[in-house]
Amino acid sequence: MNKRILVSILAVVILAFVHLAEAQQPKKVPRIGYLTSSDPATESTRSEGIRQALRDLGYVEGQNIAFEYRYAEGKLDRFPELAAELVRLKVDIIVVAGGNTLIQSAKNATKTISIVMSGSAPDPVEAGFVDSLARPGGNVTGLALLVNELAGKRLELLKEAVPKLARVAVLHDPALPPNVLELKAVQTAAPALGLTIQPWEVRGTNDFDRVFAAQNKQRPDGLYVLAGRLVTSNRKQIVGFALKSRLPSVYPQREYVDAGGLMSYGADQAESYRRVAYYVDRILKGAKPADLPVEQPTKFELVINLKTAKALNLTIPQSVLFRADKVIK
Repeated sequence: MNKRILVSILAVVILAFVHLAEAQQPKKVPRIGYLTSSDPATESTRSEGIRQALRDLGYVEGQNIAFEYRYAEGKLDRFPELAAELVRLKVDIIVVAGGNTLIQSAKNATKTISIVMSGSAPDPVEAGFVDSLARPGGNVTGLALLVNELAGKRLELLKEAVPKLARVAVLHDPALPPNVLELKAVQTAAPALGLTIQPWEVRGTNDFDRVFAAQNKQRPDGLYVLAGRLVTSNRKQIVGFALKSRLPSVYPQREYVDAGGLMSYGADQAESYRRVAYYVDRILKGAKPADLPVEQPTKFELVINLKTAKALNLTIPQSVLFRADKVIK
C-alpha cells in the first residue's frame, strides 16, 4: 500500500514538472514574410494597414506575431533573391505586395510555404498561380484585381468629372502584364465615351521627363495613370507634372490623391487590408491555401481632391461629388 502511494506521489510530481517545463518553454511565434516590389516609404501605408487589420484579430507584432520585411525597391532582378531569403528564414506565410512577377518569384521559391496575394494580380488563373478562384489547389491564395471592369469605370468617372474631356494620355509600363491588359480595356471603353487614347510608355525613371515633354507638345485633356511599381515610386513627380500642366488626372489608388492628384477609383484599401489579414489568420489556424478561395474586391472607393480641382479651375459636377467616398477640401 505504501509502495502504491509512493508511486502515485512520484507520478504526480513528475507530471507537475512536465507541465512546468512546458509552461516555461516559449511558444513559437509565427513569422510572416512581407515581400514587396516597392520601398519602405512607399509601402508603409499598405504594410501598416495590414498590421492594423491583424491587430484587430489579436495579432500584435513583437508579442504573438513577427514580420520579416523584404523590399525590392523596383529592382526586378532582386525578386528571386528576396523570395529565397524568406524561404531560408522558414517563415510561416509570405504576403506578396506586388504583381505577377513578384508572385511568380515567391511561387518559384517554395511549394510548401503559404503565399497570400495582396490584390495586385489581375488574373491568377491565367498566370498559373491557382487552378481556379474557387479551388486554388496549391500554396497560393489571396486577393485578385478586376482590371477590365475598373479600367472602364475609372475612364467613365474622369469623363463625368471633366465633361469636355476628349484626349486622354495613358501612362503605362508595357513590361507589366496587368498594364497591358488594362490599357486594352481603356482603349476598348474609350469610343463609347467619345474619347481618344494616347498611350505613353514608361520603362524606367528616366522616361518620365521625356514623356512629360512630349505630352506638353501633344496637349492631352486628361491623364490616366496605370498602377505599377515604377509609377508608385515616382508618384510625386507624376502628380506634380499633372498639376503644372493643368491636367485632370485619375489614379488607381488614393495615395496619389493625397499627394495632389485629382481623383482615384479603386478597391477599398481598408477592406483589402482586412481580407489579407483574414487569410493570414485562417492559415495560421490551420487552413490550407488550396482550400481558401481567391477573392476579388467587392468594395470600391472614389476619392476626389477639391483643392486640386480648384487649382485646375475645374468644377466637379455634384453628381460625381455625391458618389465620392472621400472628398479632400
